[in-house]
Amino acid sequence: MDNIRGSALMVLAMAGFALEDTFIKFVSADLPVGQILFMMGIGGAVIFGAISVLKGDRFVSRDFLVTPVLLRNLGEMIAAFGYITALTLIPLSTVAAIIQATPLCVTLGAALFMGEQVGWRRWSAIVVGFFGVLLIIRPGLEGFQPASLFAVIGVAGLALRDLSTRVVPPSVSSMQLSGYAFATVILIGLALLVIDGGAVQPSATNWLQLGAMIFFSVVGYYAIVAAMRIGDVSAVTPFRYSRLVFSLILGIAIFGEQPDWLTYTGAALIIGSGLYSILRERRLARVVA
Repeated sequence: MDNIRGSALMVLAMAGFALEDTFIKFVSADLPVGQILFMMGIGGAVIFGAISVLKGDRFVSRDFLVTPVLLRNLGEMIAAFGYITALTLIPLSTVAAIIQATPLCVTLGAALFMGEQVGWRRWSAIVVGFFGVLLIIRPGLEGFQPASLFAVIGVAGLALRDLSTRVVPPSVSSMQLSGYAFATVILIGLALLVIDGGAVQPSATNWLQLGAMIFFSVVGYYAIVAAMRIGDVSAVTPFRYSRLVFSLILGIAIFGEQPDWLTYTGAALIIGSGLYSILRERRLARVVA
């Protein structure tokens, strides 16, 4: 039952993130990326900071300066910049398909920098998954969109965030980590606002869009943290890929996107190789146990 509840929460989280992405695309028509990041950072930091305080945690503490936490926050900043910039420039379905390569990138990083043992089968899965990313980006071909590289930057940031999370001290709670992550997004937002020339006065519609964006972002973050705590990681993680399904539906229904066969093929390769890698890791863990 814990795994069922955890899986349901993971699907809820992915739906929340897909809806967050939808409102980001809406509001990006009127507001610059830096302002969107700034508003998202403030909203999330205030909410998760309040939750941390209510749970008895100190939101402002020296734990913020621990190296794994600093690296995690750096990854969050890179991911937010790359991902949200990509959302403003290319189709939602394309961004969502590329971002599915994150688990494979995490496996690659764990093997290269954390000494995790990765056999030839999982290495093959990583290669196949990255080939899927190339099919979506299609560098050198007629359909190549340079802005899609921002989504790749987002993947790199998310991988750094997830790898750093593995070595964060247990004394730092999930709510603190989430609050710290949103707080650092404020910084990248301010930097981009200075570079881009300042903020724009949001309309009443923009304020509603920003509110919805922050709401679904917080729902997604809270649900994914709860999912990983309630269910087994190997049972819950595969449901991360439901985000692509939600994004495809929203992209086609709301924005009139029409992904081509290369995008679908690349997404299938990424998801297939990612699921294989997860199942292979789960099987190896059982053998070791």
